Amino acid sequence: MNPLTGLGPFFAVDTHAADEPVRPWHPLSEVLDDGPVLRERIAQNRAVLGGDFVEVRVAASIAHLGLAARIISPALGLAVGSGAVPDYSAAWWQPKLGGAFPLSLKENPAVESDVVTAFAERVLRGPLARLDKAMAQFSLAENVRRGNVASALNGAVTVLWSERPEWTQRAAGIVGALEELPELAGTATRVGGRFRRRSCCLFYRATPDRDGPKCGDCVLA
Repeated sequence: MNPLTGLGPFFAVDTHAADEPVRPWHPLSEVLDDGPVLRERIAQNRAVLGGDFVEVRVAASIAHLGLAARIISPALGLAVGSGAVPDYSAAWWQPKLGGAFPLSLKENPAVESDVVTAFAERVLRGPLARLDKAMAQFSLAENVRRGNVASALNGAVTVLWSERPEWTQRAAGIVGALEELPELAGTATRVGGRFRRRSCCLFYRATPDRDGPKCGDCVLA
C-alpha cells in the first residue's frame, strides 16, 4: 500500500521514472529560487489576498508556508510510513494556485537507515534551504521563515496522528528529532502536546486594517 494514500491533497503525489515528465509538468527547482516563477506566484497570492493594500512580505510569507507544507508533507509521510525520503532535486510540479499544487516525485525512493539525517539533508537543507534564501529577498524575516517551516512540519504530523494513529510513536520520534536540529530549534514550543510557534506568518496583516484573524498556532493568538 502507498503510505501516502488517503492522507489528503498536501500528501498526494504522482510518481515518475528516471525519464523527465512532459508538460504540463515543470521542474520544482524553478520555484525554489528568486526568479520570475517565484515572483509571479507571490504576485498572484497578493492579488488573491486583496491586492495593493497587502504587503509583499505578507504575500511572500503565505506563499512560503504553502510551498513548505507541500514539500514537507509527502516527505514526512514517506519517512514515517516507509522509512524513505524523496529526492526533491528530481521533483516536478504544476504551478497552480489554491490548495496543494500537483507534485511528482521519482518513484521508489530508497529506504534509509537514518531517516532523520536523510530528511534533514534532502528536505530541510535541500529545497527548503533554497526557498528560504529566496524568500529573504522579500523582506521576510528569518524568524518568520523558520516558523513557517516549523508550522508546516507540525501541520503534516498532525494529519499523520489523525489519519494513521498506528504511526503516532514513530512520527513523534522523527518530528521531535527534526525540531531539535539547527534549522528548527527554538521556532516553537509544545506545552501539553499543544504546538505554538514563536513567530507569526503575518496572515493577520492581509486585511485593510492589518488586524485580521490569527492562526491557531500563532505567537500572537
